Amino acid sequence: MKSTYIKQVFARQVLSGRGHPAIEATVITEGGQTASAVCTAGISIGTHEIAFAYDGGKLYGGKGVGQAVNNVNEKIAPALIGEDATKQFLCDHIMLNIDGPDAKARLGGNAIAAVSAAVLKAGALALDIPLYRHIGGAAAVTLPAAAFGCAAGSNRYIREHSAGSKPTYSFISYDFPSFSEAVYALWEVVTKWQEKMADCYGLTASKPSSITTCAGFVNVPTDVVQDDFELWGLMAETINRCGYEGKIGLQGDLAADCYYNRQTGRYAGLFDAKPRTRDEVIDVIKRMAGEYPFVIVEDPLHEDDFEGHAIIAREVDIQIVGDDLFTTNTDRVAQGVRQGSANTVLLKVNQIGSITESLEMIQFAYQNGYGVMPCSSRGEGLSIVDYSVGINAGTIRESCMGSGGSRFLEIERELGENAVFAGRRSLKGRRFQKPEEAQRKENK
Repeated sequence: MKSTYIKQVFARQVLSGRGHPAIEATVITEGGQTASAVCTAGISIGTHEIAFAYDGGKLYGGKGVGQAVNNVNEKIAPALIGEDATKQFLCDHIMLNIDGPDAKARLGGNAIAAVSAAVLKAGALALDIPLYRHIGGAAAVTLPAAAFGCAAGSNRYIREHSAGSKPTYSFISYDFPSFSEAVYALWEVVTKWQEKMADCYGLTASKPSSITTCAGFVNVPTDVVQDDFELWGLMAETINRCGYEGKIGLQGDLAADCYYNRQTGRYAGLFDAKPRTRDEVIDVIKRMAGEYPFVIVEDPLHEDDFEGHAIIAREVDIQIVGDDLFTTNTDRVAQGVRQGSANTVLLKVNQIGSITESLEMIQFAYQNGYGVMPCSSRGEGLSIVDYSVGINAGTIRESCMGSGGSRFLEIERELGENAVFAGRRSLKGRRFQKPEEAQRKENK
């Protein structure tokens, strides 16, 4: 039997970097290669994501994943043993059709997503090639604009509901010749920002964990800033004082659905305590792009407002990302394309359930002029770096300092003169287009 064939598949319950249960799947090949992948829940969870298998009851607040673990060990493992780990489409197709076409609903999206990612990593190990090369082949050469978290803190203005840590804000370093130069400038700004927060306000940043590469967020309470406008001003001031105005900008994950009241049609507590209509939120987005150095805004409106996201994409000339809007789902991205909603899709494999489905969505997005921005918030860890290079993503959610940044630098060295840092050109939105490209779109 070939050394790339799957010999063993098993899963166990682990604790994620956020402290709640997650499922870890392991795939072992006949050649002895062992690969594991974790699938966990996020903070901002769109209602259109695939359903996870949870245990219910009192243990872990009902969020235990023992049933998902059993589904891997008892259902998925027997179906995959003997298959070739390098044949991702085939392995995913088998899982997605165990006992019929609705296997994700029966087995849990978390069970299938964890195994799918483990198969991908096992396939790369079996072929003795880097994960990014296994994903994208010889064409995988692009490193994204360097980004890292700077501020977070939900419920600063209205405390009647929970929004996790949203909104979050990050610095993004984009106008440099190479990733290594961009990440050094990012390090300077992040360091100055954290020093300022500690010295002036007594606030410290979150520490990296072994699970996530998205660290660095400073939780900013209301006794420090009156509203998010003041917070943005402090971030812009830090960029300017480091001498990187126009080279480093801001990205914000607003997760606006967390603040949307479907009964009143208002967003309350998002930027300050003031309730806002959709039009008023759009006015704030325009202000973010016009008065502050924002280059990326994610989920600026609730998850089903395709029309509102289209208005923003038309009237605001920066990168507009859909996470809860699209949920890594090709059908929802297609609706966005038809309506002109946003211009970038956030990539979270476990929103849709398998690597194959995610790659299909990525191809569709690229074919229609949309960007794809990977995010490591669902347990991917360092693999998100290889995902990013493998799909030639121009931007990524945070992940570019600490272990994530080290992995990007390692890949940049491996690629040598073939490495591409798209920089400013990696960003979506009319502001970052070449003049002739913008003119062609205007003429259409």
